[in-house]
Amino acid sequence: MSATRPGNTYHHGDLRRALVDAAMLEVERGGIETLSLSAIAKALGVSQPAPYRHFADRDALLTEVVTEGFTMFAAALKAAPRWAKGREALSRMAQAYLRFGLDHPGLYKAMFASHLLPQARDGVALQATASASFGLLVAAIEAPDPESAQRMALGVWASLHGIVMLANQGMLQDRLVPIKLEQLVEDALPPGEHNQPSH
Repeated sequence: MSATRPGNTYHHGDLRRALVDAAMLEVERGGIETLSLSAIAKALGVSQPAPYRHFADRDALLTEVVTEGFTMFAAALKAAPRWAKGREALSRMAQAYLRFGLDHPGLYKAMFASHLLPQARDGVALQATASASFGLLVAAIEAPDPESAQRMALGVWASLHGIVMLANQGMLQDRLVPIKLEQLVEDALPPGEHNQPSH
């Protein structure tokens, strides 16, 4: 039995892509809490069982969405520095982090504040893409050794994550301190190489 109605052209590859796109849109609009495979199937004009030919369950579809989110996130971080070096490169990357989080609040929350990443198995695409984005931040940190770079990057990530989450929750609208988010991001970054201890 066909899973499509007249006028639709979905086949094996097209429907999977359409499901991910529809789920991405729903996550952006309402968060992962509102996502329903049956609702997406209805919106796409396919049968209720059709999504399960591509995704075992709701979490499998969400994992695909979040994996794509991390791919987009890493691309934004990687592109931000361009020709900049040192502290300027880190600053541009941090500002790109802020912009991504503010431009994609639903997706960002699904990426960083849901059960999906903590429960992902080692070696799966979600873990790999998430690790890649963190690796870009580590590489931009000026530190005397790799362990220090990782520790400092973790501190920067925690600060940026807090800024994005608080801003998306409406908690940083001049209610605490009258400061621009971009400046708050700059204040969260470590000093440049000239201020690093020499070894």
